[in-house]
Amino acid sequence: MKTLLLAAAAAVLTAASPAAAADLGANAAALRDKALSDTTAWNVLESLTTEVGGRQVGSAAMTRAKDWGVAKLQSLGFENVHVEPFVTGAWLRGEESAEVVVPYPHKLAILGLGNSTPTPAGGLEGEIVLYRSYAAFLAAPPEAAKGKIVVVTGRMVRAQDGSGYGAINAQRTRGPAEAAKRGAVAYLLRSLSTDDTRLPHTGTAAPGGIPAAALSTVDAELLEHMADRGQPIRIRLNLQSTYNPKAQAWNVVGELKGREKPDEVLVVGGHLDSWDPGTGAIDDGSGVAIATAAAKLAASAHPRRTIRVVMWGSEEQGGSGEAYGAAHKAESPNLVVAGESDLGAGHIWSLSVPKNSLSHPAMKAFTAAITPLKVIVTPTAPRFGGSDIEGLMTNGVPFVDFNQDASRYFDLHHSADDTLDKVDPAELAQNVAVWTAFLYSVADSDIDFRALAAQESK
Repeated sequence: MKTLLLAAAAAVLTAASPAAAADLGANAAALRDKALSDTTAWNVLESLTTEVGGRQVGSAAMTRAKDWGVAKLQSLGFENVHVEPFVTGAWLRGEESAEVVVPYPHKLAILGLGNSTPTPAGGLEGEIVLYRSYAAFLAAPPEAAKGKIVVVTGRMVRAQDGSGYGAINAQRTRGPAEAAKRGAVAYLLRSLSTDDTRLPHTGTAAPGGIPAAALSTVDAELLEHMADRGQPIRIRLNLQSTYNPKAQAWNVVGELKGREKPDEVLVVGGHLDSWDPGTGAIDDGSGVAIATAAAKLAASAHPRRTIRVVMWGSEEQGGSGEAYGAAHKAESPNLVVAGESDLGAGHIWSLSVPKNSLSHPAMKAFTAAITPLKVIVTPTAPRFGGSDIEGLMTNGVPFVDFNQDASRYFDLHHSADDTLDKVDPAELAQNVAVWTAFLYSVADSDIDFRALAAQESK
């Protein structure tokens, strides 16, 4: 009986008149073409990076960003524009410097890691012990790090899908805590980056109770060459920072109401916060701009369902996704689908949609519309959609994963090179076109991703 009921439900869910399906496809294609020449995303991104700049949680810039987000959504005609406050931890950078003192003086390019403990006033000095991979560090006798500055210089591999970052991420996120357990006085790592400049890349690490910072890739290699000589190497390090465990933060929200089913809501967004060295153009001003522009364009065709944009307020240091998921748990059954753009502005080259949905007329209209955009639609369901929709995912909200070309992303992110000039307007527009076609195809249909996922595989 259960199988028969599921089959009957599937028949209802996938039924659509040829005319209705054709209209959906034609409108999705027309919106795609409009998006490719629309400048909304670029204008939003230029405004954010110019008028606000870098936006670290707990800073005055983040307060400006919140006010900017409200004003921008209102100016673009969004409804129910509001902020949803929450409290989170906020680490803020102070004075920073590092230099080799032995075998000869040489200034190092560094950026302190989020959650790093400050050095004593005036800094500290110590001999280094260097490991060329995180695995080598873990395999070394723990006593080798005692009283030393641990330096780990594992290299990140460039990959279109960004997998090189995940493969080496523990070098930053877990390294300081592991070094502290072994008695180290500080921790330095080669930046998780694929560039070859003297610009270091920051990021958050688990608190370790010791000072921790990222070296530029160039300086990390210099330390390797010094270590090859077999001489002692001493570094003087000064890292000053502050930490507020109860900083005020905000998710900024705006909606474009559906014409027939306003209580059925699509959620899309990017994170408004960024690290401080650059202006947060690719991480994640681009995602904010893409989501905002795509929602505006999709809603211009007056779809049946509501499209909601969320500018999440603390992705880099955490807290915004959890806060949003908790605040909207009761609403979750009415949330049709969630998606997040958070890998810069490189073109979308592949994507995955919820299980068993590709045969539905809405997804057929969507996939047909994006065929000219050279996007691979994978047959497998997405496994992860982004940090800021993780709370919604936990609540059972269906989600999508749109994969951007990350080949150059890790040359730039979390560094002073994360600036507007690195964004290609044509690639930004391609992102908007894909998201616009998706949002419209879902919002102007009755697709039920939950019911489709529940169907038994045939």
